[in-house]
Amino acid sequence: MSVREEFDDWAASGRDKGMEDRHWHTAKHVLARMPVEESDAVLDLGTGSGYALRALRERGIDRGVGLDGSPEMARNARSYTDDDAIEYVVGDFDALPFGADSFDHVFSMEAFYYAPDPEHTLEEVRRVLRPGGTFYCAVNYYEENVHSHGWQDGIGVEMTRWDTDEYRDAFRDAGLHVAEQDTIPDREVEIPDADAFPYEGFDTRADMVERYRTLGTLLTVGVAP
Repeated sequence: MSVREEFDDWAASGRDKGMEDRHWHTAKHVLARMPVEESDAVLDLGTGSGYALRALRERGIDRGVGLDGSPEMARNARSYTDDDAIEYVVGDFDALPFGADSFDHVFSMEAFYYAPDPEHTLEEVRRVLRPGGTFYCAVNYYEENVHSHGWQDGIGVEMTRWDTDEYRDAFRDAGLHVAEQDTIPDREVEIPDADAFPYEGFDTRADMVERYRTLGTLLTVGVAP
């Protein structure tokens, strides 16, 4: 199944809003770190419901563009957004439909690992970023997060599972300086008492604590020279 088909199905079934609710736990902390200014233009890769751009507009960015491989996702995002400064386009990560130096910042939450050629996607991100621009790339599916390793079995799209070193190396190979890399915990998912386990796929409470409170979301920040 293609990325487009997979996420068209998700959008049609309302899973885009579910993703927004869950991703917001850590995405809001990533967005708070982004050094956006009022004149900035921001690209959101894998925009989903478009929640990130709506939040950044509240901080005063001048323009937001949400790109998604799913026409249904983009259509839903438009229906949720009443703001002429935000637009949504359907496109592929490996051929971003924008000119060089088009954006001050690029953001991606839980989408980068769906890129069919992630190294080339990073080159595309570097191309569309203006000098000094940043790429805030946040993922839950990564090598050190052992609790995510089974996710590939539940989705019909090939996913890339890099470790933290591979993310840094790939950013640098694409011409991006790595400004920071750390994990952002999810402190909002409720974790029940130990006697409730097995629970939501976790064998023990310790496993669930590790997944959300320790491993959380991996954030890698690249800066265009």
